[in-house]
Amino acid sequence: MFCASCAIFAFASDGEAPPHFSDGRFHNNYPHDSKQSFWLWKWEELREGVPKPPPGGWKIPHMKADAAALRANTTEPTVTWIGHATFLLQLAGKNILTDPQFSARASPVSFAGPKRLVPLPIEIDELPRIDVVLISHNHYDHLDVDTVKRLAARADGGPLFLVPLGLKEWFAGLGIDRVAEYDWWETRVEGPLTFTLVPVQHWSKRTPWDTNKTLWGGWAIEGGGLKVLHTGDLGYSQDAKDIGERAGPFDLALIPIGAYAPRWFMKTMHVDPVEALAVRADVRASRAIGMHWGTFENLTDEPMDEPPRELAAKRAAAGLGVDAFDVMKVGETRKIEKGTANARP
Repeated sequence: MFCASCAIFAFASDGEAPPHFSDGRFHNNYPHDSKQSFWLWKWEELREGVPKPPPGGWKIPHMKADAAALRANTTEPTVTWIGHATFLLQLAGKNILTDPQFSARASPVSFAGPKRLVPLPIEIDELPRIDVVLISHNHYDHLDVDTVKRLAARADGGPLFLVPLGLKEWFAGLGIDRVAEYDWWETRVEGPLTFTLVPVQHWSKRTPWDTNKTLWGGWAIEGGGLKVLHTGDLGYSQDAKDIGERAGPFDLALIPIGAYAPRWFMKTMHVDPVEALAVRADVRASRAIGMHWGTFENLTDEPMDEPPRELAAKRAAAGLGVDAFDVMKVGETRKIEKGTANARP
């Protein structure tokens, strides 16, 4: 963490800081409500309680991933939901992991914190060779130490990690050096694929001392005649329209639909299903899949199985079909289809 902070301050002192960096910290592009008190939220939870699982537990749809088929696939464009914000994308013959989190908890410690609710659909050593790992930001449910160390140490060769500004030194502290960091709208061409870090409204933090010392964002991926967007975490803002205008349209967008309650606390950083539908329209995605739900228990305060129900109700109210914005089972693989060119949903 100390090294990462040094890198950021050196970057700022060179006079090359972007407009979204000042006073040693990164900032969002557009004005928004101030972040509310974390401790007030925790006090509300203590006072009012958190949703309890129904009899028989939360019924989160899940299945075992077909690891052999994923390893054998070199031509078909597919998306596999591993859980939360972690997807395996197979595009243009390459294998991409987003925000890989394969640990039992989304936490800095192994004995406490949000616990994985459903079993992993595939283990790290069952994955095909991973060419690129995309990191959206440094929160524990999106960037896990044990996971990235295991990926980097794989016998078939560690992947290239593409990360937002400030995180390269964090990886170096783990002994991982196949890392490249990017500012918003910067692009990396890697073989047949083009990756662009796009701005979203969010924040970063791993310790009490490093709030917003590293950047955050989503990733636009283009290759094999297809365009895919992984938004990372985001609150609703003008950034989504900017992404649609500058990088869209997309054949597929992976957009959070969970971790939105209580609304007074989460609104600036996490969209709810209504806002997720607006994000899909803004980024000009023909199809969207909901992520960031059903994986880690007690991460936020809505019932674990509520986000897809809310999405379905709001989607129907908007007159959209299930193909426009759907959810997947944990472990499910789907083909990535070509969308309607230049569609503005």
